Amino acid sequence: MPRLFTKFFVITWLTLAASVAIILLTLDFFETLPSASKLEHQKREVVLELIENVLVKDGEDAARRLAGISEDTVPVGLTISRIADSSACTERSTAETRTVLKDGICYRISAPQQYNVILDTLGPFVPGFGILISSAISAAALALYLIRPVAHLRDGLNALARGRFDARIGHKMAGRNDEVSALAHDFDSSAARLQELQDAQQRLFHDVSHELRSPLSRLQAVGGVLRQNPAKLDAMLDRMDREVERLDALVGEVLTLARLTAGSRLPLKTQTLDVIDLLNEILGDAAFEAQAREVSITTNVDDSFLAEVDGELIYRALENVIRNAVKYTAEHSQITVQCETTGDLLTVCVADQGPGVRRDELERVFQPFSRGNDAAPKGGYGLGLAIARQAVECHGGRVYASLPDAGGLVIMLEIPRQPAMHSPANDHG
Repeated sequence: MPRLFTKFFVITWLTLAASVAIILLTLDFFETLPSASKLEHQKREVVLELIENVLVKDGEDAARRLAGISEDTVPVGLTISRIADSSACTERSTAETRTVLKDGICYRISAPQQYNVILDTLGPFVPGFGILISSAISAAALALYLIRPVAHLRDGLNALARGRFDARIGHKMAGRNDEVSALAHDFDSSAARLQELQDAQQRLFHDVSHELRSPLSRLQAVGGVLRQNPAKLDAMLDRMDREVERLDALVGEVLTLARLTAGSRLPLKTQTLDVIDLLNEILGDAAFEAQAREVSITTNVDDSFLAEVDGELIYRALENVIRNAVKYTAEHSQITVQCETTGDLLTVCVADQGPGVRRDELERVFQPFSRGNDAAPKGGYGLGLAIARQAVECHGGRVYASLPDAGGLVIMLEIPRQPAMHSPANDHG
């Protein structure tokens, strides 16, 4: 950061130096701040005047005694001498001498100025040198104070540009508590978010690859069987159709999740819909499917809730949560679906009686391709709850899970009547 540092340094230095110089010149002009030479001149004049007055009033002896005392305390090179020629007393007094006529005797009182070549030559420039040096030190300290966090921020941005999302600079602010430190902490938050997104992306690539590999491997096995035994063509074709359907369903789920993630900042294509009607339609289909496992669905979803929503996304969210409950609840058990309207917010609560998850897995079940560690394989790809959360959070709502005391799992969906353009829940999700 040499160029920016130089600019800050020069501007601050010139400003400080000019300010101090103007102050000193102003004080000197009004004689408020006397220089060292002026003080020396005034001191010499005072001593000469004092000795002259004592000599005139009290005589030579008193004047010499006072001169001795004066030289001991304030040495100025004071001397008192007699002049043989009394006519010399008519000479005019100067800044360094006085002539006094006393009892017919002419006296000369002198205090010659002591000249120091170095001090007298450099003396007038000493204040200027002092101003330049002190202002340079102050300007350098101020420039370093201002530029150092900028340098840290540049280093952090360079690290991000190289793909190092673990870079942090907040701890380098040395206890600052200003806008610059706030910017550094915002940078750390952004870097942490980028790191989370990178980790999620890598995890998603890994999971998608893993999920795609299984049906592809089975398709390869079908091909091998057909080569060895062409008589099994019909059975193998049926098998291939099922695997292709699985691949198609998986790709569709992944594309839906990708569209939700990429479009989380884009405007929604909303229309006015009754979310309760959508829910009842989904519950009707789910109840028919649940009969095969002798699972009943208890509902409390009366009334209506008109909202500006993207109907397809909200339908997918509600359907995924309810179908997930039907899939994982125990046989001969019950699923409870309740709705509650609070102002402009609809809360849908879906509770099953399945194995549930551990408390530390409540957030992980909303990650793509994630299931509870104790969950039995039920088909699917672990994308349903991830899609549900993204769909609802795109509207500014919230989806979360909890563990009831009676066991199982409860999924809560909070759907606002009007979609929010941006919501903290989006960032958290």
